[in-house]
Amino acid sequence: MLKTLTVWNLALIKHIQINFDNGLNIITGETGAGKSLLLGALSLLMGQRSNTDSIRNGDNYLRIEAVFSIKKDIIHHFLEKNAILDESNEIIIVRQINKNGKNIIQVNGCQITLSILKTLSELLIDIHGQNENQSLLRPEAQLDIVDHSIPNFKQYFQKYCSAYHEYNKIKNILTQKQASSKSYNDRLDMLQWQNNEIESIAIKPDEDIELEKKIKKLSNHEKIADLVQATYDLLSNNTNESTIMSSLSIVQKNLAALTKYDKHFDNTKKVIDDICIQLQESSYDIRDYIENIDYNPAELNSLLHRSDDIERLCRKYGPNIEDVLNYQQKVKHELDQIENYDIIINDLQRELAQKEELLQTAAARLKKARKTTAENLAAAIKEQLTALGMPDAQFIIKINDIHEYMSSGTETAQIMFCANLGETVKPLQKVVSGGELSRIALAIKTVTAVNDDIEVMVFDEIDTGIGGKTAQMVAERIARIASFKQVLCITHLPQIACMADVHFYINKYTEKTHTITKIKKLSSGEQLNEIARMASGSDITSASLDNAMEMLNNAKIKKGRLKS
Repeated sequence: MLKTLTVWNLALIKHIQINFDNGLNIITGETGAGKSLLLGALSLLMGQRSNTDSIRNGDNYLRIEAVFSIKKDIIHHFLEKNAILDESNEIIIVRQINKNGKNIIQVNGCQITLSILKTLSELLIDIHGQNENQSLLRPEAQLDIVDHSIPNFKQYFQKYCSAYHEYNKIKNILTQKQASSKSYNDRLDMLQWQNNEIESIAIKPDEDIELEKKIKKLSNHEKIADLVQATYDLLSNNTNESTIMSSLSIVQKNLAALTKYDKHFDNTKKVIDDICIQLQESSYDIRDYIENIDYNPAELNSLLHRSDDIERLCRKYGPNIEDVLNYQQKVKHELDQIENYDIIINDLQRELAQKEELLQTAAARLKKARKTTAENLAAAIKEQLTALGMPDAQFIIKINDIHEYMSSGTETAQIMFCANLGETVKPLQKVVSGGELSRIALAIKTVTAVNDDIEVMVFDEIDTGIGGKTAQMVAERIARIASFKQVLCITHLPQIACMADVHFYINKYTEKTHTITKIKKLSSGEQLNEIARMASGSDITSASLDNAMEMLNNAKIKKGRLKS
């Protein structure tokens, strides 16, 4: 339920706040007073795109704020899914449009995108106006009317969509395989050549790194040998009296003598002894390296050739060994696919047949549900049209096969209609008038509204093109919807206005150099005067007041019957 709507700086509106109630909330006022601005504010809250032209002259922003009370789990689930704060059974939606281009959209204080706002608002409000009437003429909208009236429609449709997705996935794979087969001969030769080229080199992971190390060592053989020999000579070459080891040996002897006289040198002696042991071991390691050092020019040449081969492969299939090996795996996989083409095609065709069987079953169930619902729905709508002053109208919803699988199913819906006895039923868009379309739309809403989860319905001047007895019938249909939903209705007809549970009056006045729109909730006496004005014009007489009182009393009786 929409509890509060607050608007700042929207065209003629400086600031208004409306506290709506349950049931039927009627909004009336003189033409041009700003009733359509309220619908515009709601449309902005529903995610309609905006521009700064809507901002009131002299102001820098427009702001709309709505407070909804919510009961449906589907809305709580939506808030949770989109990480929107949900701490109570209320939603506060704020949309602000600034002249500087910085716009704000918030739900419960959380910033959201326009697309999320649009999806959320579709769960909260259903706006029904002349544009929505025209949408009834579209085939996809006619199918939606049927689908939304099918009990457990989501289960039928989800099973169909799942089967449709699986069927198309296999079908596309099969089509691609068959299309690719045309180039298989040329492709096969190339793939085999590439695979043989890579296999002939027989590269291993990280082999290039190991090669680089070996080549670097062999290429610098002389430098390494000279440096190793010079290092060994400094350490412990017996032919050199001034080696490091011989010098340290003297240090050891001196420290051994010192410790006899002063224990202060005990720790120093221990450190030097450890150093001597480590240096001795290092000299042995260097000596062994010298003895085993070997330079083989042929080995270096072989390594260089191997490196060139690997580099060539990397340039063609790389840029590194890992990439080359990955490419080879892809080549082998493709070769396998080509060489086993017939087996793969047979498997895919068999799988496709299985998927199509499942799809046919799901499609048949969906079609049956649509046909059964279309018949029942058309009968219920026909009954409402009779009550709306069209007793001879024929209303049929045809479910037509399209003989192919589509994302929406294997059929379309088509509303067939004729208004008068003796006429032939034809597609709705070819024969319906504006007034008839309004009544058809209301009849559909009356029948289908009870099945949807949306708690707020807005009727925008649904009375266009009707009057007299038909207007009374329209009023009763709207009041019936308002018995189980909150309804906001903008109207010019007293027959509809007198059915109000709450009546708001909107008017405009001039304040200095600006025109300002205001709205107020009418008391019972003010409502009486407004009904009289709507029925008889601006001159309110005792007769018009008596007529208005009679209309209100009759409306009260009829609403009582609806609630009983």
